[in-house]
Amino acid sequence: MLKTKKSLGLGAVLVTAGLLITACSSSTDDTATSTSPEPSSSAMESTSPAAGGADLVVWVDSERADALAQPAADYEAKTGVHVEIVGRDNATLKDDFIQQANSGSGPDITMGAHDWLGELTANGVVAPLELGDKADDYLPVALDASTYEGTVYELPYAVENLAVLRNADLVPEAAGDYDDMIAKGEAAGAEYPFVVEQGAEGNPYHLYPFQTSFDAPVFGRDDAGSYDPTQLKLGDGDQFAEWLGEQGKEGNMSTEITGDIAKEKFTSGDAAFWLTGPWNLTAATEAGINVAVDAVPAPGPSAAAPFAGVKGFFVNEYSENKVAANDFLVNYIGTEDVQLALYESGKILPALKAAADTAAADPLVSGFLAAGTDAVPMPAIPAMGQVWQYWGIAEAAILDGADPDSTWTKLTSDVEAAIAG
Repeated sequence: MLKTKKSLGLGAVLVTAGLLITACSSSTDDTATSTSPEPSSSAMESTSPAAGGADLVVWVDSERADALAQPAADYEAKTGVHVEIVGRDNATLKDDFIQQANSGSGPDITMGAHDWLGELTANGVVAPLELGDKADDYLPVALDASTYEGTVYELPYAVENLAVLRNADLVPEAAGDYDDMIAKGEAAGAEYPFVVEQGAEGNPYHLYPFQTSFDAPVFGRDDAGSYDPTQLKLGDGDQFAEWLGEQGKEGNMSTEITGDIAKEKFTSGDAAFWLTGPWNLTAATEAGINVAVDAVPAPGPSAAAPFAGVKGFFVNEYSENKVAANDFLVNYIGTEDVQLALYESGKILPALKAAADTAAADPLVSGFLAAGTDAVPMPAIPAMGQVWQYWGIAEAAILDGADPDSTWTKLTSDVEAAIAG
């Protein structure tokens, strides 16, 4: 799984002591963040120092720029390579990178999400990453998500997955399974025993852990462990579709519950359980709810496996500084101190095991870590685009009373036709 399509040749490139790495881009952005603080006394050691005067340009989500200032300064102090951290709008980051990667105005490194990989590799703009023996230092799901067609392309720094937030004042103990969750919520007298974001067009991301509990993943995997678009498993979801229809009839789920409504019901104390992600923890705790975080309870015969989204960093295939870029990511970003600094900036579980264990001293973070034990990476393959456009609409229709069997059969046929092109 960790083989690479081509080697970065670190040793060969660094034989010459006077090697000068030329920057892929010396351009700046109006939101560029200064990276000139004094390096800490515990600055991390680099395994491949380079001569002074070279540059690395790193595009990041603007909210993460401050967290990377010190690692950038430390790296320059140890290697002489100046790292310019450029804050960018996350909404346009991927498209801007694809458009500028080979133009001379793009960065050497960009921050991004793992499910960009299908598009990034199709456009030929990302280079393989050499993790070496440090690969085992990461959470398995983070490494899995960072690997595309057998090659590691991403240095992961954060993992997020769904879990169930429980109002512990209403329900003191976690539910054993889905039916037990509904029963506990009803016994607590909550107006809504359970809420989950749906809306008029559905939200299959939030329902996926329930679907996997009925042994109906979207795609199967090939021998290398990669998602295989020729193995569409969506059609195995007939039992899930029947169950989903029952939830709609019983009022346990509804397309009238949008994300905002689900949040309002839980934070006001009117809902006992809320299926959501770590991005909503702050809203719940600031509302004064006594929150506990539980794994998603299974309605079917198998464990509920939510999607995992992994955030990380990619090296520009067109960068002339791949050696320094790889070194900066693996030996600086891939350290406990830096991953914890990034965690503090976004409160998303670190991808590095040591940092995740430290962050999990917080019981809420520990809850998401435990809930992610069975999580699977959201597929990054291009065929996933043909799934999303039909999936939510079909699930919403079933919740609203459409025949589960025929609706799910049509969903599968529509996706198969779209993938076939």
